[in-house]
Amino acid sequence: MSFETESVLDRRRLRRKLGTWRALAVLAVVAAIAVASYYVAQPQRLLGQEQIARIEISGLITDDRKRLKLLKKIRNSDHVKGVIVYINSPGGTTTAAESIFNGIRQIAEKKPVVAQFGTVAASAAYIAGLATDHIVAHGNTITGSVGVIMQWPEFTGLLDKVGIKMNEVKSGKLKAEPSPFKPESPESRAITEEMIAEGQEWFLGLVKDRRKIATSSIPGLEEGRVYLGRTALKHKLIDEIGGEEQAVNWLIKKEKLKVDIKVIDWKPAQDNIWLGRGAMTSILSYFGIGNGIADAARHQLGLSSLDGLISVWQPHKN
Repeated sequence: MSFETESVLDRRRLRRKLGTWRALAVLAVVAAIAVASYYVAQPQRLLGQEQIARIEISGLITDDRKRLKLLKKIRNSDHVKGVIVYINSPGGTTTAAESIFNGIRQIAEKKPVVAQFGTVAASAAYIAGLATDHIVAHGNTITGSVGVIMQWPEFTGLLDKVGIKMNEVKSGKLKAEPSPFKPESPESRAITEEMIAEGQEWFLGLVKDRRKIATSSIPGLEEGRVYLGRTALKHKLIDEIGGEEQAVNWLIKKEKLKVDIKVIDWKPAQDNIWLGRGAMTSILSYFGIGNGIADAARHQLGLSSLDGLISVWQPHKN
């Protein structure tokens, strides 16, 4: 083999080795960014010092297993000395509210929990607030709306006009009742009212037990009305007018915490950090840059997507 040929082969082997090392270096950088992004998005995993955990309950409240896991994780984290539950929601399903209530009460068995209400904390969202030890709301926060509701449309008039008839075969007369495809029957009305009454009794029981008040003595409460924060304070539906500063101060006094203790956001773990907002957006949000991107992507769920009994405040729109 000539010297020239051997030199060419050596250069090819060298290029292959360099290519392999470059590929490994790129993979290492990608892995490092992925790990860093994961901990930036979930700073509570990286920081082990004493802290106040802040969780958010916003939008329509529906069943969320990740949120329940998060509540359990906060409960078992010894370095979390107190919890702020920021609530900004018109409500949601009663079963989801029940799960959140139980999860927050389990936290409260080990550490103090305070609710901070935002623009609205009504219906099922107020149930979440009831689970905490102290409720802080703004003077103009919309809260209350104690009650449950079940709604369904009736299309019988429309179907008659367009000449459509719905046929069905079912195992019993109360199966799939009430139905939007037939006029309401006295029997289906009765069982629906029974479920609503049972749900309302449960909700009022929570208010009586957690707020230590007679619900019948508060004007409009058992009828499901809403109140602004100032009126809610007057009727002892909340404990204090204010925002996060007041919530933090209550925790500091309650547990004699350091006045400079950090408030750390806790969020449900993502299945894949490259999904959702993405790693870069998580990094930007951590430094207060990318919040607008995440907010722009949010959208409200329609009530038609909620099944079962719901406890939600939704004013009628003209």
